[in-house]
Amino acid sequence: MKIRFATDFKTWLDDNRWKPKSLAEKLGVQRQSVHNWMEGKSLPTNHEVIERLYRLGGDNLLLFANPGDKPRIPKSQFAFKVQGKQPLKGQIRIPGSKNGCLPMMCAALLTKEKCTFRNVPDISDVELLLSIFEFIGASVIWDKTRKIVEIEAKDLDPLKLKDCPEIRKMRAAILVFGPLLARFGKLQSFQPGGCVLGARSSNVHLDGLRDFGAQVSEDDTMITAEFSGKQFKNTRVLLPEASVTGTANLAMFAAGINDECELYFTATETHVTETLNMLQKMGAWIEGIGSHRLKIRGTDRLRGVDVTIPSDYLLAGTYAIAGVLTSGNLEIQNVNHTEMLSFYAMLKKTGAQFSFTGDTLRIEGDQGGLQSVGNVKTAIFPGFPTDLQSPFGVLLTQCDGESIIFETLFENRLTYLSELEKMGAKVHIMNAHQAMIKGKTPLKAAQVQSWDIRAGAAMVLAGLVAEGVTMINNISYIDRGYEKFDENLVRLGAKLERIELGLS
Repeated sequence: MKIRFATDFKTWLDDNRWKPKSLAEKLGVQRQSVHNWMEGKSLPTNHEVIERLYRLGGDNLLLFANPGDKPRIPKSQFAFKVQGKQPLKGQIRIPGSKNGCLPMMCAALLTKEKCTFRNVPDISDVELLLSIFEFIGASVIWDKTRKIVEIEAKDLDPLKLKDCPEIRKMRAAILVFGPLLARFGKLQSFQPGGCVLGARSSNVHLDGLRDFGAQVSEDDTMITAEFSGKQFKNTRVLLPEASVTGTANLAMFAAGINDECELYFTATETHVTETLNMLQKMGAWIEGIGSHRLKIRGTDRLRGVDVTIPSDYLLAGTYAIAGVLTSGNLEIQNVNHTEMLSFYAMLKKTGAQFSFTGDTLRIEGDQGGLQSVGNVKTAIFPGFPTDLQSPFGVLLTQCDGESIIFETLFENRLTYLSELEKMGAKVHIMNAHQAMIKGKTPLKAAQVQSWDIRAGAAMVLAGLVAEGVTMINNISYIDRGYEKFDENLVRLGAKLERIELGLS
């Protein structure tokens, strides 16, 4: 069993308040062994000692040459227990967008100056990304009460990414590549990991960097990139798809280089345009924000900024569907209606009773007589958002008639339908991207799984409308994108609790 320390061992001891003597006693080794590890003279070799160390520090302390050697440490598992048929009522204010927050915070890596972010959502994906920043040397302050994060990326070492295990836990971690490569000219990193939504290739990001002139190599576990030039090899780059993260990543890279370029087939979602607006505020010049063509003139003198994360329209849509399903009276505040128009159009087709004005969306009581919508086809903005397809699929089970879902972006995004079938939904899977839902079908409580962030939220919605008590497992997915989802629903009248299942 070959290992290496993922971080400086002495620093880890200090950070975790271990003394060599007490750690030696905990591990059952000689104190001199601990001193040898601190000085880099040796590494642990005894399997039992390695397992004890791993229990103390996990992936943040030990890396294994053979991943199969990594000890399996039991973790507490949690589930949601939902009692259905409870109408929701009250007010809820929508927090900042996960999909906007992650790229905007990554842009802070382009400058040595402090960047301040307001309206930051309290979700595990933000916590994970900030831990990556700290791992490579950034200073991070997160005031969760005030929803403010301050990032000062003065002294970074991008090569530390190769030892950062957190990279493997979220696909959005690839967003650090663009800014770090622009600022430092090289990086080496684990392949990002994340949800099981299908083949979400990094090619849009890596091929775009290659087109600009970067040398990029990769294998199953690692990515290495280097940009040694002062200018772009190609000044016009065409994205193969209107990728949200791809657009943000390549725009951040271009913003940090003293040259001018054009990006074609760029995404136009609000969380993309807000990232671009932030880059402009930092000192880059960008033309075409909100269109599928961007012209960018970058600079290596980008400055710190103070910005506000846009509200999360995906959360607004999810709570709206929850209100409709329960015939509730909800006032959903801090909503950007421009982002919601395709959702509103589809919701109106069902006959749902709602209204919107100012920054408020209202769900208005009795929702009897909901009708099928024919076809729901996801598309790039301003089309129907893929991240609301799963929650909307739950709504279609309560609509009279047949509806066809056509998921155009992710081949595994329909997996939640097999969970809905356990609850009595009438579903016909036509292929990996299309399914028919026939309603209206009473849903009955069952034990179901959360397969990804949005599918998890969908199963909670199904539990809200089902007869009986529904158990939803794998709720860590939900915590990644929905701030205090259980607490908010309880405050609105749901009977829902987070329960510990024990170790697994």
